[in-house]
Formats: sequence, structure tokens, C-alpha cells
Amino acid sequence: MRLTNMSDYAVRLLIYLSGHRDRLCTIAEIARAYDISEPHLMKITHRLAQRGWIRTVRGKNGGMALAHEPDDIRLGDLIRDMENDLTLVECMGTDNHCILSGRCGLTAIVTKALQAFMDTLNAHTLADVLPLSSPSSQGKAPAVVHARRRA
Repeated sequence: MRLTNMSDYAVRLLIYLSGHRDRLCTIAEIARAYDISEPHLMKITHRLAQRGWIRTVRGKNGGMALAHEPDDIRLGDLIRDMENDLTLVECMGTDNHCILSGRCGLTAIVTKALQAFMDTLNAHTLADVLPLSSPSSQGKAPAVVHARRRA
């Protein structure tokens, strides 16, 4: 299973906010810290706010902050909210055209595997993935989180 950039960047954003709990953070500063486009980060921020993961404040002195303690943010719940489609094989989807549908055991096996994956993620919280050193003092993104460049 491969998670989308939406989930990857959402986790990074929450890690950043965790390291800057003393103030509101802006999309621009997080985009700079992780080398992510602001429009893409804006979409992610909107979804995180809609789903209650972050709180946002509009205006000149606005920004965003975590809506929950890092210990209360289960990774599986977050990923499920950020991923548009967790369909691993066609027969799991609503637009199923597989000629073996109903006569093959793959759907049950893959569904069980997906549940095990999500259960494993839900056994961990945002606090479990936070960097060991606080980024607050440097004003930068945590060193252990690296931006990925596309080829």
C-alpha cells in the first residue's frame, strides 16, 4: 500500500504544529520549511480543519494550531481521513467490473490486510512520530522529516 502525498504532508504539518505549540503557524512558513507548494498545503490544511485535526484563525495574525494533544491523534484515523481512496484492488471498489467478483477470495484477504494495516497505524499516535529534538528553538522543520522532490 502506498499513501498519497496528502497523507504524508498532513503528518508533516501536524509534526510541525506539535513543535510550535506556543503560537499559531502559517501555511507560508510550513510550506517553506518542508518545500511544499502553498496551494497544495492549503488544500491539506482545509481538510485537516474540516475534519477537526487542527484549528484555524483567520486574519492578519491568524494561522493554525493542533486541535488535540499529539497523544490523542491516532495515525490510522488521520490517514483514513486524508486518503480519498483506500481501495487496494478493483473488487473492493464501487465501480467493480471484475469477472471473478464473488468467485474469488482475494477481496476478503486484501480487506483483512488493509484492516491490519489501519489497526497498526491506530496503535500509534502523532506523539510516537515526533522528532526527538524540539524544532521550536531553531524555528525550522524537524531535521528528521525531509521534503521529497519530484523528478
